[in-house]
Amino acid sequence: MPISSRSAVPEGPARAPARVLTVAGSDSGGGAGIQADLKTMLAFGVHGMSVLTAVTAQNSRGVQGAWELPVEAVRAQYRSVVDDIGVQAVKTGMLASAALVETVAELLAETDAPVVVDPVGVSKHGDPLLAASALDSVRERLLPTATVATPNLDEVAQLTGLEVRDEKEMRRAAGAVLTFGPRWVLIKGGHLPGDAVDLLTDGSEEHWLRAPRHDNRHTHGTGCTLASAIAAGLGTGQGVLESVVAAKEYVTGAIATGFPLGGGIGPVDHAWRFR
Repeated sequence: MPISSRSAVPEGPARAPARVLTVAGSDSGGGAGIQADLKTMLAFGVHGMSVLTAVTAQNSRGVQGAWELPVEAVRAQYRSVVDDIGVQAVKTGMLASAALVETVAELLAETDAPVVVDPVGVSKHGDPLLAASALDSVRERLLPTATVATPNLDEVAQLTGLEVRDEKEMRRAAGAVLTFGPRWVLIKGGHLPGDAVDLLTDGSEEHWLRAPRHDNRHTHGTGCTLASAIAAGLGTGQGVLESVVAAKEYVTGAIATGFPLGGGIGPVDHAWRFR
């Protein structure tokens, strides 16, 4: 049926939405990485832009291959977007090598916008996505640029050597990550039993965020999705706590409606609010 209502299509140019940039790797299966970031940003009504750092051959069963892009290509993408379009927030994901981490950290330090650092170390299936030689660069160069850092418990162990087994140890882990320089840290406790609990703190304020745990194995892309949702909130001018609370609500719904793809772990549902 043809559209007959004049109100169905806006007339004239619309005002540009907030602009949020993701600096991350590609997931060919569409559940995580750049693909998840852009879907999340669309769900939050912001304009998503991307700097590709790596290409992966990836599906529901795992990562079959990964190829990082040259530093020159990453820098050129970033400058192309930021110098012309501008950004209100930046989210980082898979950076793979020390050279890429240091390049991105240098670019972020020159950008006047909040930064969400998701220190991606391994995939959902346990495949390594960050070289061991890059950990010092993440600690010393990348994390100091972060408005919010969002490590899961495996990434906490990589960065600090602390094994978190309960909520009490999450507080100690948060303190250890804060020593690397982010303004806020969100310790994601999704790997612990019981409710899905996260700890957000800047070292003085402390906020425990809880959500029911959904019995759904299709959770690919949760970390990328959460970090991108936080960046979307910051990009629209919301504060850290408000952005994190909204992101937690969104990713909880996306997990609840995650769906099977292929023969392994399916993705969270980025479009759950539209269904």
